[in-house]
Amino acid sequence: MVKRNSLIFLTAFGLLLTGCSNSGLEITKDDILEVARDDANATKSECENVSIKEQKGSYMVSFNTNGGSYEYKIGKDGIIKERSFKRGAKEETTETEKVEEPVKEETTKKEEKSSSTSFDDNQQQAINSALANSGLVQDDVSNITCSLDSNTNQYTVTFVLNGVTTTAVVDAATFTVISTILG
Repeated sequence: MVKRNSLIFLTAFGLLLTGCSNSGLEITKDDILEVARDDANATKSECENVSIKEQKGSYMVSFNTNGGSYEYKIGKDGIIKERSFKRGAKEETTETEKVEEPVKEETTKKEEKSSSTSFDDNQQQAINSALANSGLVQDDVSNITCSLDSNTNQYTVTFVLNGVTTTAVVDAATFTVISTILG
C-alpha cells in the first residue's frame, strides 16, 4: 500500500510540476513541506518544530529531525532554491548555516575528470560544498568547472550528472551554497 501511495504521489507531483508554469497553479504549503521532507529523506513523524513562512514568491521551510536541522527556500513552483543543514537536533539562531560536507579523500577513478584540470584549494572547497549539497562526490560527476566572480565574491560551480548540467553558486567567504539550478 505504501509503495502504491508513493507511486501515486510521485506521479501526481510530476504532473503538477510539469503543468505549473503554464497553468498558473501554485503548490500548497503541504506540498512544499513534502518537497522539503523528501529532499531531507525524513518522514512526517521524524520532523519536529516545523515552520512554513511565505515570502515574495517562495516559501521558507524549516524543521528538525534527530539527524539535524533543515532550512529550505522553495519556490511556489516546488523547486528548491536554497537549502541548509546543520548536524544535531539542537537549532542555533543564525541567519545562514553552512551545509555540512562529508570528509572524503579525493580520488581520480573516472576518466571524465580530466587530469589536466586542477583547482586551487578555495575552488576545490567550493566544488566540494556544491557536490555535498547535492549529495554527491566528485567521482559521481563529470565536466566540473569552477570560476570566481570577484564582483560578488561567489564561485560558480558546474558539473554534469547523467547528462544533466547542474550550476551551483557558492559564497567565497563561507563556502555555503547559495543556489542550485538543474538543467
